[in-house]
Amino acid sequence: MGKNQHVVPHPEGWAIKGEGNLKATKITSTQQQAIDYARQVATNQNSELLIHGKDGKIRAKDSHGNDPYPPKG
Repeated sequence: MGKNQHVVPHPEGWAIKGEGNLKATKITSTQQQAIDYARQVATNQNSELLIHGKDGKIRAKDSHGNDPYPPKG
């Protein structure tokens, strides 16, 4: 499993950061662009996507790995 990917606010727009990384992997002008890019990375790495709001708090999560609580259906 790879590093979880975080979409976080950035002075130039939105940044995608691997968990624990100091530098952004990529900076985009919109949150949606950042989410789309981070989702691809998380899918490739079988990790989790964590989307932060403008306040920095996590507002959504999307698992792309071994989900310990998969949906039942």
